[in-house]
Amino acid sequence: MSEEHIKEQGAHEHILEDGTVIEHSHHSHTHTHDPQQIKAVLNRLSRAIGHLESIKKMIESGRDCSEVLIQLSAVKSAINNTGKVILQDHIQHCLVDAVETGDMEAIEELNKAIDRFMK
Repeated sequence: MSEEHIKEQGAHEHILEDGTVIEHSHHSHTHTHDPQQIKAVLNRLSRAIGHLESIKKMIESGRDCSEVLIQLSAVKSAINNTGKVILQDHIQHCLVDAVETGDMEAIEELNKAIDRFMK
């Protein structure tokens, strides 16, 4: 895919901490998401962010490493569960629309997202 083509479709790159470059574009949706679902996801993320902030303070105050690891595990679980909620919503709404309209690109993007999420 040429750089020109990528720019036309709004593709961009993310560079992960390990140096891995992920290039993708955001697929446009033809529907809206349930505002209550969005609020629930945002609340989950806010709680995880707050929890991370408290872990940061634990480290700054010299708390025991095992306590910090336990709390990090809880945040990791919360983030994974949030990802599952988003994935379920995506399958129920976005993927259903993609199948109905024959949008194979959306299905391909979902497969890529699942692969990255499961790593």
